[in-house]
Amino acid sequence: QVQVMESGGGLVQAGGSLRLSCAASGSIFGINRMSWFRQAPGKQRDLVASMPRFGPTTYADSVKGRFTISRDNARNMVYLQMNSLKPEDTAVYYCNVWVTVSRSSIESNYWGQGTQVTVSS
Repeated sequence: QVQVMESGGGLVQAGGSLRLSCAASGSIFGINRMSWFRQAPGKQRDLVASMPRFGPTTYADSVKGRFTISRDNARNMVYLQMNSLKPEDTAVYYCNVWVTVSRSSIESNYWGQGTQVTVSS
């Protein structure tokens, strides 16, 4: 089994910064794509940033130039540095990972439980 856990959310004023962390643990052979999504009240869950093990990262247009995704493959962790935060960034932020549990297994997708980010104006 694989567990995914986010941390680092909280309340911050507009213009401030937060750093989210996500740790994947359990029966992990390898992790390909690691991503952050967010969901505001009454809205769908949207991709914020995504980083494959190899290849380019992608960002939602709304966060380009303000957010940075990074990962530590040795520790199975992914981070989201959020700068110049705006009230519209308020949402629950979810970590998502694609994991293989053995050399021959197919990828499986896992979600964390989410962490609340609230940006006050």
